[in-house]
Formats: sequence, structure tokens, C-alpha cells
Amino acid sequence: MSAADVRIRHRAAVLGSPVEHSLSPVLHNAGYAAAGLADWRYAAYRVEADELAGFVAGLGPEWAGLSLTMPLKQAALSVADEVTDTARLLGAANTLVLAGGRRRADNTDAPGLVDALARAGTAAAERVTILGAGGTARAGLYAAATLGAAAVTVYARRPAAVADLRPVADALGLTLRHAGFADPEPAGRADVVVSTLPAGAADAFAPTVRWRRDATVFDVLYSPWPTALAAVATAAGARVVGGLDLLLAQAVRQFEQFTGVPAPAEAMRTALSSAAG
Repeated sequence: MSAADVRIRHRAAVLGSPVEHSLSPVLHNAGYAAAGLADWRYAAYRVEADELAGFVAGLGPEWAGLSLTMPLKQAALSVADEVTDTARLLGAANTLVLAGGRRRADNTDAPGLVDALARAGTAAAERVTILGAGGTARAGLYAAATLGAAAVTVYARRPAAVADLRPVADALGLTLRHAGFADPEPAGRADVVVSTLPAGAADAFAPTVRWRRDATVFDVLYSPWPTALAAVATAAGARVVGGLDLLLAQAVRQFEQFTGVPAPAEAMRTALSSAAG
């Protein structure tokens, strides 16, 4: 039987705006193929925040789950019947599991960040620095707490943005410290540095910081790659983790929640590497 002859019985998709660039369909469909799930398909749909509730309400029983990117991660909480502790703590969900007529919102970005670090050989850290105070910084705080850090330094231009992170830090038992971009050099003293900044925004740290050879630098970007930050850290001998590693790790967790079967992570990794060039 050819692929065209297979009836699609289970569906999932990534939603967001924009979403055309997403590599999630590559990841999940490669996983379905490797796991022998011939009647599963994963697609991408452009959906705005004010359209999410209507989109979800219109889905049929064949839908197993949704991956959510910007600007839907906060809106996802409002359309869920159940919210996991992680999603509630971080105030954002990138996963909506559809099963038994109910919707469960979860966040696989945060544990995915931990998984990516662990795969790179980093399972513990006392000193963690986060560059940027946006939504992904919350996942960085989760990772810091999981790695055993007691305090986290957040580099951000606006103190108010760091203050917005304080409830999350307090809930995780972390002491939160703010640092400005004018003095980036101390960032190099951390065991783990997580950059959540947009493309080009972390460039000031690249030539200034003296990276430790035993440090781990995690830049959540994956295009263009390597970033200036990643290139300099690699040259200094630091361990470097990138956005593709995070994309895979969070997708593996989504795949297993959607399908109920172990994710073929290596097949997914191979497909992702090929698609990303």
C-alpha cells in the first residue's frame, strides 16, 4: 500500500504566526514514519491569538495534539481544560494534548531545555546566567532550578522585565539578580549561560566575555547558525548547545504525549539536521 492509500486517522499540527518557517512538521512526520505510524500526519497552520479558541473548537476527534508557538503560548492556557504544573508555573504552554474530549496544556520547552543540556553532558550547575528576560527566560529559570542552582543572574536592558520574572524565580526557590548590558564580562564566570536573545542582540557578549573551557553556552537560536556568541564560545573551548537541540528535545516530549509511544529521537534528529542544512 502506498502512502497515498493510507487513510489519515490521527492528526497534529503546529500553530502560530508566522509559522511557515517551522521545522516541526519535519520532526514529527519523520517520527511517525520511523515509528510505523502510517496513519498519522502533522501540519502547520497560521493562527493568531484571537483565533485560537475558534480553531481548537472546530477540530474533530482525529486530532491528538497541537504544538504552539508565538503568539499563542499564553492564549493556550485559556482554552485548556487542564493545565500542568509546569505550564501554570511558567505562565505559558507550547503543547495542547487533545484526548477524550479534553484539552491539556503543557510546557515542553522548559524540560526540553534541561534534556538538551543533559545530552550535551551538563546535568548540574551552581552558577547560571540568562541573557534576556523574555518568555524563554522562564524556561531558563526552570532549567537553572533543575540543575541545582541557587541563584540566577539575568542580563536585561530593562529592570522591569527582570522584575516580571521574580514570581517564577521565587516559586522555583531561586535568588534572582539583574545585570545590565554595559558590563557583560562577568557572564563568563557562570557554569551555564543561556541566551534567549533575538538574532544579533547577544553579539556584544561575544568578543567581551572570556568563556571558561568547562562552561556550557546554550544559544536558543538556530538560524543563522552559528551565532557570533556560539562561534566565540566554541573557539574558547566551551561546550555549546543550540536552538536545534532545544527544538528536537521539546518535540520528542510532544511526540510521546500526542502518540503514546516512545519517540524515535535519532530518526527525528537526522531529519531535522537534513532540513536545517
